[in-house]
Amino acid sequence: MARDPARSRYDAIVLGNDLLVVTIKIRDVDFTVLPGIVLKGDLRLGNRFAAKRLDKAEKVNGKAQYGIDVRLPGMKIATVAASPVLGGKVAALDEAKAMAIPGVHQIVNLGDVVAVVADHMWAAKQGLAALAIRWDDGPNGNVSTADVVQGLDAASQQPGVVARTQGHVAEAIAGAARKIDAVYQVPFLAHATMEPMNCTVHVRKDGCEVWTGSQTLSRAQATAARVTGLPLEKVVVHNHFLGGGFGRRLEFDWVTQAVRIGQKVEGPVKVVWTREEDMQHEFYRPYYYDRMAAGLDARGKPVAWSHRIVGPAILARYLPPAFKNGLDSDAVDAAVFLTYDIPAIQVEYVRHEEPVLNTTFWRGVGPTHNIFVMESFMDELAAAAKADPVEYRRALLSKVPRARAVLDLAAKAAGWGRPLPAGHGRGVALLYSWWGSYLAEVAEVEVSKAGEVRVHRIVCAVDCGTVINPDIVTAQIEGGVNFGISGALWGEVTLKNGRVEQSNFDNYRVLRMNEAPTIEVHLVRSLDAPGGIGEPGTSITAPALANAIFAATGKRLRRLPVKDQLRSA
Repeated sequence: MARDPARSRYDAIVLGNDLLVVTIKIRDVDFTVLPGIVLKGDLRLGNRFAAKRLDKAEKVNGKAQYGIDVRLPGMKIATVAASPVLGGKVAALDEAKAMAIPGVHQIVNLGDVVAVVADHMWAAKQGLAALAIRWDDGPNGNVSTADVVQGLDAASQQPGVVARTQGHVAEAIAGAARKIDAVYQVPFLAHATMEPMNCTVHVRKDGCEVWTGSQTLSRAQATAARVTGLPLEKVVVHNHFLGGGFGRRLEFDWVTQAVRIGQKVEGPVKVVWTREEDMQHEFYRPYYYDRMAAGLDARGKPVAWSHRIVGPAILARYLPPAFKNGLDSDAVDAAVFLTYDIPAIQVEYVRHEEPVLNTTFWRGVGPTHNIFVMESFMDELAAAAKADPVEYRRALLSKVPRARAVLDLAAKAAGWGRPLPAGHGRGVALLYSWWGSYLAEVAEVEVSKAGEVRVHRIVCAVDCGTVINPDIVTAQIEGGVNFGISGALWGEVTLKNGRVEQSNFDNYRVLRMNEAPTIEVHLVRSLDAPGGIGEPGTSITAPALANAIFAATGKRLRRLPVKDQLRSA
């Protein structure tokens, strides 16, 4: 979009290459960047500039304080074991053996969780191991992943709450020249934050202090008040940098647990979860199960699109007022904003709760599963029409120029159509959701004869409206892409006997530095309202990879993670 000089103006005081003060006039509104924020860039009309991050130096030199870094006078350290099965309780433990460990001061048994309080973490861990806890698993002790999938499949046979409808889908599919059906599945996922859950508390008769890293301070304060019975104004929460949030720290279960333990301990106590405790007692991204159907005309163009989403309602628990008329707006996000010009569209939501795992938002929330399903299925339609995936999409985007523009930009930058070596493939995906940003991504992958996938290159075109700081946008896309690669290729939480089978990074694999691809981010200049950018990079990556794998192998993946699905027999 061209800038109107009468409506857009930059006024700056410049010293050398450093911009010290800038006033930006956009659409008759003045924005002033204050002195002390050093900016870099060329301020010719229409160009973007980048601000140095103020927190970068401390994060690099180690001065940044995370929750796990808290040190208080007289503070003790505790580590915990919660029931490995949701709803289980302690049946027996050997407290005497734990207390015999040097440095152990106290055992706190809360029924569903046991804490060992000690002088330091090693003593606490040794004491916890010595407890030899025996658990009563309760009603969920025999549940497996197969049971979860069976329940979702049964629920998917029923019609759901209609989230979007236009035209007459059933009639259009019935009269179509060709009908295509598919079932897509995405697994439970852990956030696997680099900093495991931790919380330091000091509970007194007249007040409570909490030191942690939280994405929702008000909820951390409220849970401490509920547990202690104190008024809110008597609870103080000291927030710290997050060693990874991704939605996990939108919850507050570890704060609740730490305050319960702190009530039993004299003085401040820092409660630290081990990696295994963290991995196996997460609030996970839900398992979703989607039924897709489409009708194509004689030329292969879609005339009808049906999308039935089956899974739990996170909003019903997390934000009840947002759960209206049986519809979870997060679960259907992106699906209801399908940008393609298709005459008949219906999106349904079937709520199906599974009591065996706690579920919550995962970086990218609803679109992390919906974009994978939608863009993979759109690729199926292109393949059925024997059409190029980019051109097939492009023909359906005449009414959404911003979506078409990012698609064109990503395809051009990636060299779409240029020959690739044997075993390599390119895949494309498009994203739009309530964030208000448009993204297109092209992934280039290599699939070995043994079925191992290597991601070589990601090209992402982004239109997130007015860009405040391009370096931040680029960094968010880069981080989101790498996070998305981990989830798409290997991320999976499975259940056996009610227990999460994964425990650490040896069996919950994440992308390593030497495996990270080249990532190119191309930003569209725009004066539209700013859109969200922290999560789209994750959501768009899985379908781009799956479609690239199809281009390389001819195998369509309707289930994540990729993991072992391509391995030779």
